[in-house]
Amino acid sequence: MKLLEGKKGLIFGALNDKSIAWKVAEAVCEQGAGIVLTNTPLALRMGETAALAEATGSPVIAADATSVQDLEALVDGTMAHFGGPFDFVLHAVGMSPNIRKGRPYEDPNYDFFMKTLDISALSLHKLLGTLYRKDALREWGSVVALTYIAADRVMPGYNDMADAKAMLQSVARNFGMVYGKSRHVRINTVSQSPTPTTAGSGIKGMDRMLGCADAYSPLGNATAEDCASLVTALFSDLTRKVTMQNIYNDGGFCAVLPNPMYDE
Repeated sequence: MKLLEGKKGLIFGALNDKSIAWKVAEAVCEQGAGIVLTNTPLALRMGETAALAEATGSPVIAADATSVQDLEALVDGTMAHFGGPFDFVLHAVGMSPNIRKGRPYEDPNYDFFMKTLDISALSLHKLLGTLYRKDALREWGSVVALTYIAADRVMPGYNDMADAKAMLQSVARNFGMVYGKSRHVRINTVSQSPTPTTAGSGIKGMDRMLGCADAYSPLGNATAEDCASLVTALFSDLTRKVTMQNIYNDGGFCAVLPNPMYDE
């Protein structure tokens, strides 16, 4: 029997085959799950989600993750497709207008800053609130959100996304308590190695970040496929008692103090 046989879920953020969400979608389907894909209308027009939908036999429902109205329609549509509540959700949503516009952390556009927080962190709260109100997840369901070590350590170039990821992790912990106590739904974040995705390419110094992390990680950087394997496990019944955790999937980088001695 496959690991996710009979399970059903909702995947946010699969833009193209470089996306972690794309790899997660492929991995969970390989393990027997059925999925619904979602992204913003613009991303669906510009990206390649339709190809993934065809390959996995999955419907696509457009939604702006910052809009409660859109999220309600998305959750309703997902439950209609599956014939009731479902088992898992991947939140892979993040964007910083300040990074896109080249504004430094010390001199941001604060309207952009608020947009970063809304898209990259508050969207998780809005999503969880919608799922909770509609009782859309089955008991022992699982929600995973993608984050990065810059939420905990200073990473030059990550800008206001670092603050957004810190907020995201806080939302996961606090809502994890509520959802866990009432319905045994678990909520975790995965702190992934820097990964060459379309979204990550806009971060200043991304190439150096990739090289540094890979050099100091005892196991090397985790790939998007590695992340997909971990997320698949978190969606499975093997991790029923894992919740409110930030799980590092970074080859050990989070535990290492960079030191020139390691280059010897």
